[in-house]
Amino acid sequence: MSDGLNPIVRKILQDDPQVFRKLAETASCAIFMVRREGFLYLNPAALAMAGYTEEEMMSLGSWAELLHPDDREYVVGNAMARFSGKDVERRYEFRIITKNGEERWLDYTADRIELASGPAILATAFDITDRKRAEEKIKASERELATILDNMQDTFYRTDTEGRLLVVSPSVKLMLGYVPEEVLGKNLADYYWRPEERALFLRKLQEQGGVARNHETLMRHKDGRCVCVLTNARIYHDADGRPRGVEGTSRDITERKQAEEALHREKELAQVTLESIGDGVVTTDVRGCIEYLNPVAEELSGWTLAEAYGRPFHEVLNLIDESGRAPVPSPIDTCLSQGRSTRPRGQPLLIRKGGRAEFSLEVTASPICNREGSVMGAVLIFHDVTELRGMARQLSYQATHDDLTGLINRREFEERLESALREAKQGGRTHVMCYLDLDQFKVVNDTCGHVAGDELLKQLGSELQELMRDDDTLARLGGDEFGILLQGQTLKDGQATIEAVHQCVNDFRFFWEDKVYEVGASIGVVSIDVNSGSVTDVLRAVDSACYVAKDQGRNRIHVFQADDIAIAQRHGEMQWLQRISKAFEEKRFMLYYQRIEPLSASAREAGSHCELLLRMVDEHGSPVLPRGFISAAERYQLMPTIDRWVIRAAIDALSRTEVCDLLDSTTCAINLSGQSLGDDSFLEFVTDQFRRTTVDPAQICFEITETAAIANIPRAMHFINELKRMGCRFSLDDFGRGLSSFAYLKSLPVDFLKIDGSFVRDLVHDPIDYAMVEAINQIGHVMGIYTIAESVESEAALKLVNDIGVDYVQGSRLARPAPIGAPVPAPDPLLRLSERY
Repeated sequence: MSDGLNPIVRKILQDDPQVFRKLAETASCAIFMVRREGFLYLNPAALAMAGYTEEEMMSLGSWAELLHPDDREYVVGNAMARFSGKDVERRYEFRIITKNGEERWLDYTADRIELASGPAILATAFDITDRKRAEEKIKASERELATILDNMQDTFYRTDTEGRLLVVSPSVKLMLGYVPEEVLGKNLADYYWRPEERALFLRKLQEQGGVARNHETLMRHKDGRCVCVLTNARIYHDADGRPRGVEGTSRDITERKQAEEALHREKELAQVTLESIGDGVVTTDVRGCIEYLNPVAEELSGWTLAEAYGRPFHEVLNLIDESGRAPVPSPIDTCLSQGRSTRPRGQPLLIRKGGRAEFSLEVTASPICNREGSVMGAVLIFHDVTELRGMARQLSYQATHDDLTGLINRREFEERLESALREAKQGGRTHVMCYLDLDQFKVVNDTCGHVAGDELLKQLGSELQELMRDDDTLARLGGDEFGILLQGQTLKDGQATIEAVHQCVNDFRFFWEDKVYEVGASIGVVSIDVNSGSVTDVLRAVDSACYVAKDQGRNRIHVFQADDIAIAQRHGEMQWLQRISKAFEEKRFMLYYQRIEPLSASAREAGSHCELLLRMVDEHGSPVLPRGFISAAERYQLMPTIDRWVIRAAIDALSRTEVCDLLDSTTCAINLSGQSLGDDSFLEFVTDQFRRTTVDPAQICFEITETAAIANIPRAMHFINELKRMGCRFSLDDFGRGLSSFAYLKSLPVDFLKIDGSFVRDLVHDPIDYAMVEAINQIGHVMGIYTIAESVESEAALKLVNDIGVDYVQGSRLARPAPIGAPVPAPDPLLRLSERY
C-alpha cells in the first residue's frame, strides 16, 4: 500500500529524518502522527492547539479522548478504516475538547503511511474555530431574518435593475395573494394596477435621491381586485457604488384608505350638516378658545370664523341674562370644568358684535372627549328662540290682559286677589277692592253700536289707569265692569283713590259722531284683611255692594259692611239663585193651573179659560210661590230660562189627552217675562216647540206685563205679530200699573186686558179704584179686547165687576190653583249661572 508521499519527499525523509522534524516544528498548522495505540508524534502547534504538554498527550489512554462526543464515532471510524487501508474521506472537519474544556474546530487532512513498525496516520489540522463561529452567527442571523420576514406584515422585496423580483417575503401572500415562488423572477411592473405607475415610482426615487418614503400606489391582487399599497424603498448598490436594483417594504393599506375615505365622507357630511342646520354651533379647544363657527353662529354673533378663531369664547359670544341684563357665566367654562353637559340659568340673550342686534337663545354646552375619556374641548349649540319667546310673551300677555282695553283680565285679577288674600292672612297686610259697573253704558252700546261701546271702554280704561299707583291693579272683569285692587291700603287710605275714580267716570265725556255721552259708575268697595274669606267670598261681597249702589240710585259708592241690611237682602237673593239652580238640577219645578171664569155672554161663547202657574218645590217637598224666587231670577237674568221651561212643560202637558180633559179649557194663558221678550232667540224657541207637537197655537195665550211691553215696543210688537200669525193670542197683564197705559195700548195687538189686581182688591171701598176698573173695561171693549179682573176674592167684588161688564174674573176664592201633574222637563240648557256667584 502506498503511503501517499511524493517519492522525492519520501527519499528525503528516509535519508534525513531530521528534515521532517524541523519542518513539523516550524509549521503553523498542527502535525501529528498516530497509530492505533496512540500518538507517535505531535508538533508544537498541535500541543498548543490542544493545550496539553507532550508528556500529557503521550500519556492519554487513547487519542480519541480529545474528540468531541458528537464527532467521536465518525472520526474514530474513519481512522480505523484508514488503518485498514480502505479508501475513506481524506479531509473533513471535526471538534476536539482542549485541556481547559474549550471546544475547538479543526480542518483535518490525513494520510496513511507505512513505518517499519507498521502503518500510521500522518495528519495536519488547522484551527478553524473562529471561522466556524462566524459561520454560525451568519446562519443565526439568516434564521432570524427569515423568521422576521415570515412573520412581518409588511412585504420585503428586492429587485434587480430590470425590475425582476430577486427576494420577496412570505407576507406577499397577504398583500397580493401570491406565494413568493409565484412571483420570484417576475417583473414587479406586472403587478401594478396601471403599468405606468412603476415608471412614476422609479422617477420619484431618482428625484428624491434614491429613497422614497410613504409612497402610495395601486396594485392588482391575484383575485383581480385593486389593492392600495404603501411603499418605503431605496436603490441599493454594490461595493463599487453601482446600482444593483431596488429594495424596500410594502404594506396593504386598503382598509385604512377605505376607512379614511369613509371618515372623509362623514366629515364632509358633518360639515354640510353643520352648515345647513338652523342652530348655531361653536366648538372650542380645552382652553375654551374658538376652533369652529358654523354659518348660523357667524350670522348671529356677527363674527366670521377667521376673526373668531383662537379667541376666548366670552369675547366672541356676548351672553347676558334677558331679565337682569347681567353677564351670563360662560357655559363653555362651566362645561369644561365640570366635564358634563350644562345649560345656563335664566334666559340667555346674545348681543351681536357691535351691539347691532339681540337674540334670545336656548343654549347647551357639552364636552368633547377622546377615547380615553379625557376632555379635549367643548361644543356649544344654541337655537334662536327670539320669535318663539316673543310669541310666548304675547301669549302670556294675552292670557293675563283684556284684548280690548289692554287692562288686566278677570283671570289674572283673581290670581292677584288670591295673592292679596294670602298676604292679608299670613302677614296681616290690608288691601281694598273696588267693583265698578258703568250705569249708562248700555245706552251708548244700543244707540251707537258695539264699535262705539268698545271705544268708550278703551278711552275710559286708559283714563282710569292714570289714577293707579304702581302697586295697584285695574282690570276689566267683563262687559262694562271693572275691578280695582289697591295693594297695601286700608279703606281710609284708599278713599281718595276711590273718590278720584268715581269723579273721573262722572267727568268723562264720550264723543261719537257729533254727539256727547255721559256715563256714571256704581262702585262697590270691600276691605281685604285677615278675616276675609276666599276669593269667591270677596267677589260676592263687593258685587253685593255694587248692586246696593245701583239699587240706591246708581252712580254712587257703597262700602260693604257685614251687618248691612241691603247687603243681607242681596245675599238672600243670591241664596235664591243657588236654590233655583239646584231645583233645576233636581227637577223640582212643576205646573199648576187656575181657572178664569167667564162672566159676559161673549166670554162664555169664546170658550173656557185658565192660567198656567209655576211652582218650585223646596227641599222638603213643599211648593214655593213665584214671588219667593222671581225677584232673584229677574236680577240674575234667569227668567228666559224659566220661561223656556214653562213653555216646554206646558206644551208637553197639553199634548196629552188626560191633561186637556182635566183643564177643560180652550185657552191656556202662559206668563212671559220682559227678559224673554228681549232675548233674540226666544221667538225661535217658541215656534220650535209648536213644530215638534200637535198642540194648536190657538190654544195658547201669552201674558205679557204692561211694563215689559212698553219697555221695548218695537220688539214686543214683532214678537206678538209673529206668534199671532201662528194662531197664538196675547193678554196684557197687570194693566193700569204703568203711567202711559192707554197711549201704548193702541200700539199693541192684544186679545185680553188683565186689570191689575191692586185696583180690584179695593174696588168695593175705593171709588177711584172702581173708576179705574170701569175705565179700563170700557177702553178694552171699545178696542174689541176682552177684559179680565184678577184678584177677585169676595162676592161683593164679584158683583161689582159683573155690573161694570168685565168679561172674565180670576181669584183664589173662585178657583184655587191646582197641580196638573205635568211631567217635569230637564233643565233648559240656557241656564248658566254667573261664575262670580
